Amino acid sequence: MSTSGKVIKCKAAVVWGLKQPFSIEEVEVAPPKAYEVRVKILATGICRTDNNATIGAMPAKFPVILGHEATGIIESIGEGVTTLKPGDKVIPLPVPQCGFCPGCISPHSNYCEKIDIIGRGVLADGTSRFTCKGKPVYHFMNTSTFTEYTVVEECAVVKIDAAAPPEKVCLFGCAFSTGYGAAINTAKVTPGSTCAVFGLGGVGLSIIIGCKVAGASRIIAIDINPRKFEKAKAVGATECINPKDYTKPISEVLKEKTGNSVEYTFEAIGHLDTMIDALASCHKNYGTSVVVGDPPSSTMLTYDPMLLFTGRTWKGCIFGGWKTRNDLPKLVSDFMAKKFDLDQLITHVLPFNKIKDGFSLLNKGESIRTVLTF
Repeated sequence: MSTSGKVIKCKAAVVWGLKQPFSIEEVEVAPPKAYEVRVKILATGICRTDNNATIGAMPAKFPVILGHEATGIIESIGEGVTTLKPGDKVIPLPVPQCGFCPGCISPHSNYCEKIDIIGRGVLADGTSRFTCKGKPVYHFMNTSTFTEYTVVEECAVVKIDAAAPPEKVCLFGCAFSTGYGAAINTAKVTPGSTCAVFGLGGVGLSIIIGCKVAGASRIIAIDINPRKFEKAKAVGATECINPKDYTKPISEVLKEKTGNSVEYTFEAIGHLDTMIDALASCHKNYGTSVVVGDPPSSTMLTYDPMLLFTGRTWKGCIFGGWKTRNDLPKLVSDFMAKKFDLDQLITHVLPFNKIKDGFSLLNKGESIRTVLTF
């Protein structure tokens, strides 16, 4: 029986309030309105950004269905949708591409004005498509993928190769695209260069892959969890450093180890102190440092302006600089052609109802990426 045009009841992981646990609930998912689609989620990754939303470090409106890194199938479409049809395999996009705003029109930007990083929690008409126990439940980052079905705007989802394995290509919804693009698009890593990557989660390892593909000759992986070093070397790191093994600042350690020649540094953690460390670690004149990790909300950063005055470049990175609807299908095609391997990034695959176990693995530092399957 067709579900098109009808409310769907399904299971979702709802967070009812700040610092509250995930609760598997039955929710009602309304049909898509004009220029929206309803997606059946097949697989979704657990990202640090989702955890940050539960503790207030990332804006969210409660109660909320989190999740933003997924693969799914279009179940139904709303009026006016022209680029997608039921049955299409898709990736929901936390960074949309409306095609009309200044960020989308500019060849130098991928920052679509429809992005929701301030926690609006609603779709274009100002309402949610989720209800639970008679109450509205809010969206997260245009996507909300910790649910069997979600509704997103047409501009916040893209069709991909139907043969792509969902439990792997869901990482293109955030971790891999963000990290890989930070090296390829934002930093524009050059052949023969030296790079340093702070933080070895899914995004950090993806940065290493990007640096390797770009031809970097030396890639230094930095983390206080040495259990991640084997993975870092497997994807291309040439050496690994634990800052806890040294008494001097990590920037001084890197200068000594490289003869003060680090061209590119990447902060993939989201900590203010490591952002400054990464900036100070690249060469004072020709170095480029890229902030990739989500910075904590409602905080200010203080730094010595001499770090920039001498010539360093400090850049931010949203979703790897990709114009999402244009570029993600090409990235998935490159993956299908075996141009890069995602296996080292995925350490655990769990059923959706084990979502709490997945976040426990994340917070204990025992996983790189846990993927939940439905």
